[in-house]
Amino acid sequence: MKNTLKITLKPNEKVYVNGAVIRADRKVSLEFLNDVQFLLENHVLQPEDADTPLRQLYFIVQVMLMNPGDADSARAMFRKSLPLLLASFNDHQIRASLKDVDRLVSEGQVFEALKSIRTLYRIEEAVLAKSAENYQPPYAIAVGE
Repeated sequence: MKNTLKITLKPNEKVYVNGAVIRADRKVSLEFLNDVQFLLENHVLQPEDADTPLRQLYFIVQVMLMNPGDADSARAMFRKSLPLLLASFNDHQIRASLKDVDRLVSEGQVFEALKSIRTLYRIEEAVLAKSAENYQPPYAIAVGE
């Protein structure tokens, strides 16, 4: 047994634990006495919010944690997506973190992988904004011609 972990849930708040969804009907504290994969409700990404490359990767990894029965197909999708993401980002911090995410997923540390991906959202936002700013359509017609 490693460290114990204590979390507190508000009334009607959900936590996803090893594929089970638990909802508290009142304020409650839970103490996990062994290693457990869990995700708090406020960290669950809805499908319609997976609207950037890193959020899509987060959603894939989230499926591994929330639905262990689909973990193999989510892991296969992760294996296909990760090389594409590494090839599409030039930012060294994103690339290094994605390599770490790969290691974490391989070691079964899905929760830690999700935390790592979440830390990249702001950087991704800046990278995507800069790309959009510099985008030139391939057949742009100059105004005034």
